[in-house]
Amino acid sequence: MAERILSCFIDEAGDFGKFESHSPYYIVAVVTHEQSDSIQPDIDSLETYLSSLGFPYHALHTGPLIRRESDYENMNMEERKKLFNLLFRFTRKLPIRFFTAKVRKSECRDSDVLEAKITKEIKTEIEKNDAYWRAFDKIIIYYDNGQKPLKRILNILFNSLFSNVEVRKVSPADYKLFQVADLVCTLDHIKSKIDIGQFSNSEADFFESRHEFKKNFWRKLEQQRM
Repeated sequence: MAERILSCFIDEAGDFGKFESHSPYYIVAVVTHEQSDSIQPDIDSLETYLSSLGFPYHALHTGPLIRRESDYENMNMEERKKLFNLLFRFTRKLPIRFFTAKVRKSECRDSDVLEAKITKEIKTEIEKNDAYWRAFDKIIIYYDNGQKPLKRILNILFNSLFSNVEVRKVSPADYKLFQVADLVCTLDHIKSKIDIGQFSNSEADFFESRHEFKKNFWRKLEQQRM
C-alpha cells in the first residue's frame, strides 16, 4: 500500500514585535494537501495564464496586490484584481483544507507570551481534527523560514505530535500552495480586522465594501476550512 503523505504549507501575518493598531493580530495559516491527489494540471494552467499576463514564474503576494505595492505598484485596479481573482479561483478549485491560528497582540505583554499563545492555538486546531492528521504516514511542513520564532514553533510542535515529520524551507515562487497559504492568511487577517471595526482604505478600494468582501471571498474560502 502506498505511503500517504500530507503536505502542509504555512504562512503568517504579523510579527513578534510590539503591538501596532494597523496589525492587531498574529495569524498563522496552515494549508494541507494529500500528495497523491495531483494538482499539477491546475498549476500548469495557472502558470500559463500568469505568463500570458507578463508574470512567468511569479510568486503572487496577496497583500501587496491589494495595497498596490512592490511588483504591483504600477498596475491599475483592474489588472491587480485580475491577478487576485486568478489566485482565488485557483485556490477554490483545489482539493485542499486549511486552518488558521490567531492571537490578539494587545493581549501579549511580550514576544514570549505571543509565542506561547500561538503555539497553543496551533496545537488546539490540530487536535480538533486529530483523526485526519493521524491518517497519514508522513507529514511534510513547507515554510519559508521568514520568522525564526515561528520556525521554532513548527519544528517543536509537529515533531512532538507526530512521529514522521519533515520540515523543509521553501521559496514562495517554487510552490503555488505556499502562495495559497499567503492568500488564506491575508484574507483571514482582513476578516479579523473587520470583526473589530477595522477596514483600511486600500481594502475598501479593492473589495468595495466589508459586505462584498465577506460575500464574494470570505464565505467561499471558509468552505475549505477544516
